[in-house]
Amino acid sequence: MKTTLFGQPEIEALKHYVYCLVDPRDKCIFYVGKGKGNRVFDHARDALTLEDETLKLNKIRDIISLGLSVEHYILRHGIEDANEALRLESSIIDLLTYPAFNTERILTNIVAGHHQWDEGIKTTNEIKQIYMCEKISLKTGHKVLMVNLNKSYDQKNADGEYIRPNIYEATRKFWHLNKAKADEVDYVLGVYRGVVRIVIKPTSKWQLATSDEEGYPVNSKTSRYKIEGTTNDTEGNSLYLHKDVKEYPFSQNPIQYIQFAGDNE
Repeated sequence: MKTTLFGQPEIEALKHYVYCLVDPRDKCIFYVGKGKGNRVFDHARDALTLEDETLKLNKIRDIISLGLSVEHYILRHGIEDANEALRLESSIIDLLTYPAFNTERILTNIVAGHHQWDEGIKTTNEIKQIYMCEKISLKTGHKVLMVNLNKSYDQKNADGEYIRPNIYEATRKFWHLNKAKADEVDYVLGVYRGVVRIVIKPTSKWQLATSDEEGYPVNSKTSRYKIEGTTNDTEGNSLYLHKDVKEYPFSQNPIQYIQFAGDNE
């Protein structure tokens, strides 16, 4: 069945909105997004016109191959501010992906982990850890790289290249750094207001970013780097997550290297 796009009256009334895509075979939500205009319908079109292999697009292709159509739902609309829509989208994704509530992955969103932002889902003990945090103490032999998230952590006020879908993306890119030195660190710590908000265990070396990447500061005159990693490292989270690092203040450089005090600098 051919999808009828929104006309101008609907677009003006919708403003920013949050939507979900539903599989007609089991009535399960498999994607949550936000947008304006006819954004909600773009995914079905992309499944037919793009060659990308993603969970989302492949699921849509499976649905279409059976002569069925993806079901589209607008969850909230009439939202004036894009950042408000982002927060609502994040809350819904949190609820559908938080491990304590869900034993199966039900969303095909490429970007997950929104619950890692402080404003996301937390147990009462986690709230205490965040706001009553201990000073950081490095494990023997450990070297860590801290990055300052002062421009990207508060997404209500972020703009341009600092708009990021989650804290992992805000932390892993795009940094001007000493690659040889950065490649030696055991963990990358995303820091906001003197507290470690995320711990990334690198699974790759730092890679040179290219200016055609979404979110890359295209006007930058210096080389910028990015890294891949995991955020579920038990040791790293236990040692460093929600720890106070105010004794290692950032200057004008948003990069800070620290290592175990017993090691030679």
